Amino acid sequence: MIKHTRSRIGILTFISLCLMAWTFDTPRLFVVGDSISIQYGVYLARYLQGEVEYDRKRDNGGSPDDRVPDTQNGGDSGMVLAYLKTKLQDPGFKPDVLMLNCGLHDIRKNIRSQQHQVPIQEYENNLKAILKLVQDRGIRLIWVRTTEVIDSLHNAKEDLDFTRHASDIQTYNKVADKIFRKAGVPVIDLDQFTNRLPVNRFSDHVHFNEETRKAQAAYIAGWIKAWLSSQ
Repeated sequence: MIKHTRSRIGILTFISLCLMAWTFDTPRLFVVGDSISIQYGVYLARYLQGEVEYDRKRDNGGSPDDRVPDTQNGGDSGMVLAYLKTKLQDPGFKPDVLMLNCGLHDIRKNIRSQQHQVPIQEYENNLKAILKLVQDRGIRLIWVRTTEVIDSLHNAKEDLDFTRHASDIQTYNKVADKIFRKAGVPVIDLDQFTNRLPVNRFSDHVHFNEETRKAQAAYIAGWIKAWLSSQ
């Protein structure tokens, strides 16, 4: 009887250790991005469930910079940089993978001044600083290319004090491509993927409908799973 009891205890201990190992080995993904990432993120968390632990920016991360949004939205590259400068100092912040995007806020062009919210050279400098911060912490990084803008659709919205232009999306994406690909950082081309979806993919001037969000999330989830399995 004692022998059988010890055997059962041994089996249960082995199973517990296996379950603990499985839990600890689950990759932890943390997302910082704009409203597009918030919208597809609802589905991305669902598609990754059980295989990748999903989390995202939810506040200003304790940043003393008043410009950093106290919301899920990452904002422009300067805001993302300020957020990460503080967030990465937190010893409890230990994602295995950081998935980043910023660009849609950077390319905003003020109607009166005709100046971008973040000029292209400043955008480049911010991304380089972000890259160094993340590399110094030894966290794996994934960059997501900024999604499209259709000038005639976006700039027909009369209650905005800024415009956005497709040509700027291309320019800013190229700058990000050069920085991250040179550093060996994997890049998810969400822009090209989204452009191939049905033409009625928008829900307003810049955001996408539910079906498009689901498709974006499925694409990213599949990409992440394939990438992690290759590591």
